[in-house]
Amino acid sequence: MRCLQLLLRAGPAALLLILCLQLGISEAQENTTSRKAIIFNLERPQSARPGEEVTLALRLKTELRECMVIKAYLLSDISIEGPFNYKYTRCLCEESPITFYWDFPVNRTAVITVVVDIVREKDICTEDLAVVPISANRYYKVFALNVVA
Repeated sequence: MRCLQLLLRAGPAALLLILCLQLGISEAQENTTSRKAIIFNLERPQSARPGEEVTLALRLKTELRECMVIKAYLLSDISIEGPFNYKYTRCLCEESPITFYWDFPVNRTAVITVVVDIVREKDICTEDLAVVPISANRYYKVFALNVVA
């Protein structure tokens, strides 16, 4: 009879422990899935005059604990020469956000796409410790840069 009493006392305690562990695991899983791989902040002019040089500033940061190798570049529906065509490759880590700048002249209205790819490339991050997310490897923003006389 005493053995049965011990089993009955241990049962509710064990169930409570399992419930607490399950709730803790569930909460930890929610926290990791809500982290954003790339947080985009694009500063750009709304319009420009013909021949004027404009500056685009792209600030990137991540909420992931691991670093990533990223490649950032611009695309346009019209041909734009100069530093517009620069492709930047850097290591993005949680504790060190980065900013890219593009300065280029514009002569007419253009639709510009800012693209950030998460790539697998060596000798960019320290000791080549970097991750590549499975689902989202490309981030982009499209905007129109209006040229007015």
